[in-house]
Amino acid sequence: MKDHLRQEGKFTYLEKGEGTPIVILHGLMGGLSNFDGVTNYFPENGYKVLIPELPLYSMSLLKTSVGTFAKYLKEFIDFKGYEKVVLLGNSLGGHIALLATKMFPESVEALVITGSSGLYENAMGESYPRRGDYEFIKKKAEAVFYDPEVATKEIVDEVYNTVSDRNKLVKTLAIAKSAIRHNMAKDLPKMQTPTCIIWGKNDTVTPPEVAEDFQRLLPDSDLYWIDKCGHAAMMEHPEHFNQLLHAWLKEREI
Repeated sequence: MKDHLRQEGKFTYLEKGEGTPIVILHGLMGGLSNFDGVTNYFPENGYKVLIPELPLYSMSLLKTSVGTFAKYLKEFIDFKGYEKVVLLGNSLGGHIALLATKMFPESVEALVITGSSGLYENAMGESYPRRGDYEFIKKKAEAVFYDPEVATKEIVDEVYNTVSDRNKLVKTLAIAKSAIRHNMAKDLPKMQTPTCIIWGKNDTVTPPEVAEDFQRLLPDSDLYWIDKCGHAAMMEHPEHFNQLLHAWLKEREI
């Protein structure tokens, strides 16, 4: 992924392909929300994929919140000169996408959420590992997926390094608290943006009933399930995820 990263102004991002822009928002643990499958598929099919690096750990502690990241996302969309984009977010990234859609509906043509926080308060704190205990962190990382083999050593190391860094740990806990404060249950019924919800049937971080709640509360939404799949569907079952999303975008003429 690193080879396509661009740096312009205050933004560092990956950009690939031409066409309708799909802006992807990663979760707290970058490695646990790896979008290579999406990044390789959609540029071949008439879409431009953009993945901005969110300033999760570089904001001041006071500004470390879901709302600040939603505003940062809007600045990025404006910086790129797009009138409307498709937002795709996993986990915390889904929450940021939801909040940005609430705050700036005119900029969002469609929303795609998978394993998203925003309704289920346990999701953030519970999935957040303790410091310093490699085995514990390995188990936590494996629990994100239906198949623990998906949590490679590289992924576990990345999570371990994040939680071993005191600054990152403090910021992560601030983000988790902010996510709990920004519960979106009351906002969702007012949000008319077309929304595609793709969820792992075996997600233990944001369980399936969370997806059902999102579908019930969002007026214009469709829910799709992926079997034998945990919290990061686009990573664990990239082909199935891409097929579902592409079919939905075509159906919605996006």
